[in-house]
Amino acid sequence: MKVSAIVKNRQNENSVIVTTNDNSKTIVIPVRPSGYGSSVNGAELLLLSLATCYCNDIYREAAKENIAVSEVEVEFIGDFGGEGEPGTNFRYKPAIKSNATPQQLEKLINHTDSVAEIHKTLRLGLNINLLK
Repeated sequence: MKVSAIVKNRQNENSVIVTTNDNSKTIVIPVRPSGYGSSVNGAELLLLSLATCYCNDIYREAAKENIAVSEVEVEFIGDFGGEGEPGTNFRYKPAIKSNATPQQLEKLINHTDSVAEIHKTLRLGLNINLLK
């Protein structure tokens, strides 16, 4: 699976396109009040990525176990210092509405934590290379 994200920004215009394989989608993110840059910062998008991954994977993993899930809420929190400093103390809390027993939900929550792809990627560390 090939995934990409493109951000194109100029005065008063911010364009975001995400693609998985050949399926492209546009995400609307307004520009900053200055007219340049995104009104949503990278830290917010990183936490959104983690929360979205976990949310989607709860539904996927629940379906494998024939567990009906009617609602998922995931709050992701991280701490960021000054400019150029990496984030620390990442943590999250899922809330799931389901017909499952508390034991089934706990198992689903823990299992999904272990298979969520974005979580696994960040936990393992990753190479980020500047292409020229």
